[in-house]
Amino acid sequence: MGRKARKVGRTSCLRHRILVIGPALEQKGGMASVQKLILKEMSDTFEVKHLSTHDEGSTGHRVRIFWMALIALTGKLLRNQVDLAHLHVSEKGSVLRKILIMLVLKAFGKPVVMHTHGCEFHTFHEGLPGWMRSLVNASLQQADCFVTLSESWRTYYITQCELDSSRVVTLPNPVEIPATVPDRTGSLPAVNFVFMGRIGQRKGAFDLIRAFAALPNRAKANLWLAGDGELAAAAALIATLELGDTVRLLGWIDEAERAEILAAAHVFVLPSYNEALPMALLEAMAMALPVISTSVGGIAEFVTDGTEGYLVSPGDIPALSQAMEQLVESESDRQTMGERARDRIRPLNLKYYAQHLADVYTALLEGTEIIEEMGIEQTAVEGAWLDHSPTDLTSISRMRQPLAVSSGPSSEPI
Repeated sequence: MGRKARKVGRTSCLRHRILVIGPALEQKGGMASVQKLILKEMSDTFEVKHLSTHDEGSTGHRVRIFWMALIALTGKLLRNQVDLAHLHVSEKGSVLRKILIMLVLKAFGKPVVMHTHGCEFHTFHEGLPGWMRSLVNASLQQADCFVTLSESWRTYYITQCELDSSRVVTLPNPVEIPATVPDRTGSLPAVNFVFMGRIGQRKGAFDLIRAFAALPNRAKANLWLAGDGELAAAAALIATLELGDTVRLLGWIDEAERAEILAAAHVFVLPSYNEALPMALLEAMAMALPVISTSVGGIAEFVTDGTEGYLVSPGDIPALSQAMEQLVESESDRQTMGERARDRIRPLNLKYYAQHLADVYTALLEGTEIIEEMGIEQTAVEGAWLDHSPTDLTSISRMRQPLAVSSGPSSEPI
């Protein structure tokens, strides 16, 4: 595993200024959620600000937001108000915007963390003309640290984008773990299945509705779908299958509503075709909900089939329905798998995540060469998050090369 990094002291980095750059914090989705958690948790150690490069709206509005961000960034750099930038990127236009932002930062000699969230980056990357793919690869290689959400995505970026493996770290999304969870034991009038995400084909929402319709014990279950997207198409399918009494479309929900729904749910379902590492799934596991999902993206690194829930192949509606049926009928499976799910994601506690990130920031700012260990037992594949032990995560990173050095403390998706 190599040597452990020295302990990073809080006082050593109190004046360092971190600029988190990504989509507007008001946007829907996991990337905005992660940024908000970072801003909340890192402010005690660093001076952290956010710069929005993307927002919902017309094309003209989005272009204006980006160019305003670029102008604001240049002003901050000219006034020497940025020590390190933490860029959040997904795919398509987000990649191109963040590359331009990164090139400006590198022109000023600032260290850059590139944090990838895109669940369909591979389709975007592989669809580029050869010359543009090479240009994107060369640009991404300029990042001082490249953060991926799972080991499978780390492997992809290293092999397909030709990144230096010593600068690519796996840092799964953080999750706030509630101190207590609802008591779900005893007889139930119905088992409540919940889906959270954009309603559409990519996250398997239509497959889920069809799988629910095929349940032989459907009278014992409810299905709640929370999220925006193709609501009209989902409503039409529900009506066609005559599921109006047991399937509800909740629309987009806020944080308070999400907590209320997860507390009332018994099983979380997300039968996606593509994912990075969905925040909704981690939040459900933190609430001790068993999971039915697919082994795409980083999901299989945190959900083992038959342990924390069930994994099915994307699009396999009979298997999805069978997994749902099993959890309708077995209270013991729901309880046991839910408890295992909560234990499984304890290492993703926000406090551990913040210490990881502080170590990365400090290494880049001080130019130190550090080899850090995850704090949970790893396989021979370096960095794989496979152990279930919720032990302390004291440090993170595989940075073996000399790192960019900031000039020291100086005075903000898709």
